[in-house]
Formats: sequence, C-alpha cells, structure tokens
Amino acid sequence: MGIHDEDVARVREATDIVAVIGEYVQLKRVGRRWQGLCPFHAEKTPSFSVNAEMGVYHCFGCKASGDAITFLREVEHADFVEAVERLAGRAGIVLRYTAPGEGADRQKRGKLTDALEQAVEWYHQRLLTAADAGPARGYLRHRGYDGDVVRQYKMGWAPDDWDALAADLGVGTDKGMAAQVFSDAGLGFRNKGGRIQDSFRARLLFPIFDPSGKPVGFGGRVLPGGDGPKYKNSVDNAVYRKSRVLYGLNWAKQDIVNAGEVIVCEGYTDVIGFAQAGIARAVATCGTALTEDHVRVLRRFAPRIVLAFDADSAGQTAAERFSQWEHAFELEVAVADLPPGADPGDLAQSDPERLAAAVSDAVDFMDFRINRVLGEADLSTVKGQVRAGERAARLVAEHPNPEIRDKYLVEVADRCSVNADHLRKVAAEALRRGPRRAPRPAAEGAPHPADTVHESSGDRGGYSEFESDEVNGSPPPNNVERQVLWLAANEPDGVWPEIGPELFHHPLYRGVFEALLEYPDMDTLLAEADPRVTELMRELVVDEDEELRTSRHRQDVVMAILLYEEAQRELAYLERQARTGSADEELLRRVARLKTAMDQLRESEWEPEQARALLELLRPSH
Repeated sequence: MGIHDEDVARVREATDIVAVIGEYVQLKRVGRRWQGLCPFHAEKTPSFSVNAEMGVYHCFGCKASGDAITFLREVEHADFVEAVERLAGRAGIVLRYTAPGEGADRQKRGKLTDALEQAVEWYHQRLLTAADAGPARGYLRHRGYDGDVVRQYKMGWAPDDWDALAADLGVGTDKGMAAQVFSDAGLGFRNKGGRIQDSFRARLLFPIFDPSGKPVGFGGRVLPGGDGPKYKNSVDNAVYRKSRVLYGLNWAKQDIVNAGEVIVCEGYTDVIGFAQAGIARAVATCGTALTEDHVRVLRRFAPRIVLAFDADSAGQTAAERFSQWEHAFELEVAVADLPPGADPGDLAQSDPERLAAAVSDAVDFMDFRINRVLGEADLSTVKGQVRAGERAARLVAEHPNPEIRDKYLVEVADRCSVNADHLRKVAAEALRRGPRRAPRPAAEGAPHPADTVHESSGDRGGYSEFESDEVNGSPPPNNVERQVLWLAANEPDGVWPEIGPELFHHPLYRGVFEALLEYPDMDTLLAEADPRVTELMRELVVDEDEELRTSRHRQDVVMAILLYEEAQRELAYLERQARTGSADEELLRRVARLKTAMDQLRESEWEPEQARALLELLRPSH
C-alpha cells in the first residue's frame, strides 16, 4: 500500500523546498544557498542550509538532512504517504496509489474531514452566540475558561434538538451534505423512523484533531444535572480511531518535541488545565484506556512520558500497563506526583504551582511500582518484610540494566530490612525464568527467554502452573490475548486456524487456549481443568462483546494485533542477540524483514493479508 514511485518523483520535482521550509524556518539567502536556524535542535548561529536547485537541506550541527518530503515528515511527524499527499496538494498533482481502491478511500476520508470541519465551526459558533448555549457558557466561566480559551480549543455546543446540525447543513438535500457522509463522519444517524438525527444533543463539545490539525471527532460532556452519560465520544470511523487518537496533540506537539517529554492525562479539561498552568505538553486519551498504538504515536514525538492520571487506585493500576511498553519502545516513563484524589484540571485552577511540581517531581516508573508494592505491604513483621522485598525484587528483575537492578535491590533490601544477597537470588531466578512462553529454538549467542519455560504441571492440557507474582501474575483484564480467548470460547470461527498457544505471552492465557484445544467440550473443561483456567473461562463465557461477536473486521484486527505483539517480542529478542555481538548477515536481514513487515501491517490498518505475511516471517521461530 503506497503511492506510485513516478508520482512521488513528480511531487519532489514540483515542490519548492524553500517555500515549504520557509513556513517553519526564517531563511536568508546567502549566495546560492538559503540559511536559517535549524528547527531540529537549539542553536544561536545558523547551521541549517537549503539547496533550492537540488531540493535538499542539511544541518551542519545535528546532521539532519533530506528533501521536502523528509522535512515535512520530521517537522510535522507525518508518515510518508501523508507528507507526499500534502505536497501533492500544494502542487496540484493527482496521485495514483499502488493498492486498488486506496485513492477512493482517501477521497472518502477527505469528504469526512470536510464534513467535520463544517460541524466544528457550526457547534463553535453556537456556543459563542446562541441563547440556548447560555448555561454552557456559564459552566465554562465557572471552570475558569474565558472566551479566549473557548476559541483556542474550538469548543462547541450541541443544542437540545433532534436534528439542528443536520437541518442547518442541509443533510440529504440537493445542495447540502450527503446523508451518508454525515453518518460516516459520526455526526448523525438515521433513526428508526428513517429520519436523520444528530449524534450529539445538549452537550458541551470538545473537537478532537489529528496531529496535523484536521478534525476527526468530538468528545461531548453533559452539563451538571443533565440527562445521559457524563461523556459521549464519536464512534470509530474511517478518520477516527479512539485507540490511536490523542486529544491535544495537535496543539502540544511542538512543546512536546522541545521538552522531550509528553504528559498523558485522562480528560480534555486536564489538557486545558495543564496549558493554563503554563505546561503546554499534555495530551489525553479519548474515552478509552491508553493503548499500545497511543504509546507508539507518542514515541515519535518524545522519549519520555509522564503519566498524570488521577491519583486514585484506578489511575495507579492503569499506570502499571506501561511495564512492557517502557522496554519495548525504549521509553523513559514517570508518574506525576499528584496529591491523593487530585484531578489535574481542578488542580490547575486551585494550585497551578502544585500541578507544575507534580510534573517536575514525577517519580520514575520503577520507583513508583516499588513504592506501591512496599506501601501496600505489612512491614511490621519479618514475614511481611521478606514477602514485600521478594515481590519488589521480581519487579526490579524486569529492568534491562544490571547495575541499575543491583542499586534498586540494595535500596529495597534496606527499606525491608532484608539481606540484599537473598533479593539478588530472587531477582536472578526471575531473570532465569523470564516470560514463560512456549519453547522455541534459539540461535547461538544469546539465551532465549523461552528456553527456561516451566514444564507442565502434569495436569491434562499441558499448561504451566500459574504462580501469582509481579512478573507472572494476573494478566491484563482486556488485552488482545483475552479478546482472542473470548472469541475461542464464544465465536471459535472468528479465530484464525493459524493461531496457536505459542502466540500467547501470559502463561494463564496460554494455558486457557491450550485447554480449549485439548478438552472435548466446555463441560469437561470446566469440570477437570486447573482452577485458574476454569475461573477465567467462566468469566469469558458470561462476558458479552456484541461488536466482537458480530464484526468480522474487528475479529481480523484482533488476530492481526496478536501477531504484531508476538513480532514485537521476537524483534526485541533478535535485537538483543545483535547487541551480544553474535549477529550475522542472516540475523540482520531477518531483523530488517521483520521491521518492514510490522510497518506494513500497522500502516495497512491491520489488514489480514499483511498479518499473514508477518506470520510467515515468525513461523521459522515457532
């Protein structure tokens, strides 16, 4: 999936690189070149040079270089196709795509974007001027948002009417917006009476934009005392995926890049509050928990993430999902030191200095996890001290740096009054076990984490015993592996035949999948399997996910992401091999092929064909 090479070349030739870069950098002509301050690193003396004749740039300070496409990708954090499309639009070039129907798909997304732009402006003007929006304006003033803030974030008001937006936009009329476009953009739907109806009613609206500033959806908040759920978000569609979109990234991206740090919140008002407090590098998820796709997007902008979830138990539990992402994406993760029960948006109004301190005093992710383990422990008894120290040691074992691990172990030993050598043995054992996965052959030079997988406990089904600790404890409640298990239990036809137990990272999930394959029927499984397997199985068979049950597309996406996550683990293993010095040409070629296949799968938006191509690369290792 991409753009024809000939069209890319036409775009390069037709683009005035000086004009493009001049929109971001103040350039001055010096002889036959143009010079300015490099946008990619801080400098006082210009070292950034542009050659208009060759259509390239180069910084003699940070060594950044490339053409107009590269520049747009770097400065806007756009993907290749998006950068080429934007330059093609400037040059009036119609692009051809390598995948059938891709051009039509992009035209469709363009229509949805146009519809959303009209809706954003209509709702915004309604909030600013309409009489029925008076209570909404009063609520915003009470929250400390003046007209400038409302205009900056393009807040809007959806009136308490069935079809006010649809009527004003002329939806379904000859001169108005097409009803299908209105529906596909998530702005409305056709009700049981066949009438076009608005999606949002009697709600304060926060428009959501992609990183380039194009609207993709809305988050709607009911006013205090209003009917319905407190928050309502746009439904997923061709331009809006709540698992990828981050509110505020379009405004915050430059501050994020400059600071090398991004703050992740849970709500729209938290983002605005941070900005009002002078910390304009905050973003928020849109009605969903933080996902791996969110993390992948953020990693393009900064190497450090500060979690500013509400400092209650739910927020802290959510923070622990970063354990695997921190290492997989080479991130530095910290947790903001928010007061207990504090909401960042409210704290921005009541004590902005305390909010700033919460970020500047953010606790390293490993420290946060250790503090939580020890904080929940009973350290008043010897047994409690030892148990707490051992749990913390297993956490510390996850850190890839042995010197840092040892420093943490010494600190934990001191805090728990436990012998440090004992904790070193506990951590070493956790390292030796590694993530317990189905065994697979490993090349020479680096131990594979699966080489020390626990043997079967002897129970029917062959799955490992399931101890409860921080390394191999309770699995995440709604990750992709659990969704595959839900399908296997409730809609087995939705599970690809290529899916096997070895693709499950968590031992309990792998054990459940093995049991489903081994036992002849559900009744026998529930009667004879390991208690932890049967407990989870009972949860799965009573849980309901109507969309997953009925949507073949979503089923395929779940399968594709399961393969992608396995590829991430395989890639991390291969790269560890390369760092040990045991890399040969074949290993390096395998790494390159794996990375390419993973990129293609992600950019294809989880197409089954691309997922199966990735599986072909993984099969030799299984």
